[in-house]
Amino acid sequence: MAAARALFSSVVGQVSSSCNVLKQVCCNNLWRSSTAVQSAVTTTVPSRTYYADWRMLRDVKRRRIVKQYAAQRLRMNSLRKNDILPKELQEFADRDIHALPRDSSTVRLRGRCAITSRPRGVVHKWRLSRIQFRLLADANLLSGVTRAMW
Repeated sequence: MAAARALFSSVVGQVSSSCNVLKQVCCNNLWRSSTAVQSAVTTTVPSRTYYADWRMLRDVKRRRIVKQYAAQRLRMNSLRKNDILPKELQEFADRDIHALPRDSSTVRLRGRCAITSRPRGVVHKWRLSRIQFRLLADANLLSGVTRAMW
């Protein structure tokens, strides 16, 4: 039994030293292939690197903040508006909700066109202004939208 254990430990020692080299080679190859795949993906997939104007950037930041605080704000509002709870608890929730950032409120969001950042005349379902909506519908680029003809 002891001889088998000694033989096993010597074999494991030899294999583990050669495995370390294999691990390094495999990791290097995987790293190279993953960076090649990442560079291929990033070059072929278009991504938005700019915004139409500073108002659109501000709107994106506000939407991020609203999403971040949405769950916390919902809990606070439910405590604040619950008439069954004691007044002290409601006032405490009221103070907590006022401590949150102003931009975490959904009221401060403005529906803007995703292409031009136009604030008025936005078709809510597609987040496009009426002008862009018409141009894209004419070019048959909106799924399920056809021009009326009679």
